[in-house]
Amino acid sequence: MSFLGLEKKTFLVFGVANRRSVAWAVGKSLEDEGALVVYSVRSDARRKSLEALLSGRPVVVCDVEREGAVDRAAAEVAALGHPRLQGLVHSIAFANYSGGFQPFHETHRKDFLQAAAVSAFSLVEISRAFRPHLARDASVVTIGISSLLVTPDNYGYMGPIKAALDSSARFLAKSFSADSQVRFNVVGSGPLKTSASAGIPGYLESYLYAEKLTFRKRNLETQEVANAVLFLLSGRSSGINGATVTVDAGLGSNMFDKDVIRLAMRPER
Repeated sequence: MSFLGLEKKTFLVFGVANRRSVAWAVGKSLEDEGALVVYSVRSDARRKSLEALLSGRPVVVCDVEREGAVDRAAAEVAALGHPRLQGLVHSIAFANYSGGFQPFHETHRKDFLQAAAVSAFSLVEISRAFRPHLARDASVVTIGISSLLVTPDNYGYMGPIKAALDSSARFLAKSFSADSQVRFNVVGSGPLKTSASAGIPGYLESYLYAEKLTFRKRNLETQEVANAVLFLLSGRSSGINGATVTVDAGLGSNMFDKDVIRLAMRPER
């Protein structure tokens, strides 16, 4: 048995979009540990585009924006006949940045509510629907951001929505604790090079700036986030519940890096 003890256990991973997805890195790493992984994708079109990547693996379609879709997905996963889920990974987020950068006060109601439904409330809905199918000591992990205090202009309304996701995980941990030992935790990830991130206005500049603030002067890798998720899914993290584990290569602690200060104050040198 490996240190994490994930062999022959069943997990459900939401949010695979392509090879660069955090969800794919998590799912593949679980498989490497000997676990069985069921994947959930947003649409039939997405499932078709992932045929080569997910070949031979169980896949269900679940568009969390659609009424009843999560309940149908839960029934479909149950019908696969696998043992109770030992864990669930929520790696879903969406924001409409098609209009480019907008000041936060100009956020449109429909955009905010859509992003909140997909990126935050979906965790609540998924947890409720899959509750009968979770092992008593299952672990639920969602992907958040490394800091809820920073206010990046180009991230806009997703900052408050990620804060809602973070808070929802804690409230779910408390709610489920009444009659189970199911745990809920957040991996607070620093900037990553993913297809989803590419849709954020000005993301490349933010990504390169963040790299200069990490202690190691090298940005976070998707696999490093996946490694943290696997730990939280395993019994080795049994004492962690309702928490956010920050994975950012030191980004949040290095605001006054001397090289960054030099570039900001005396860029000509």
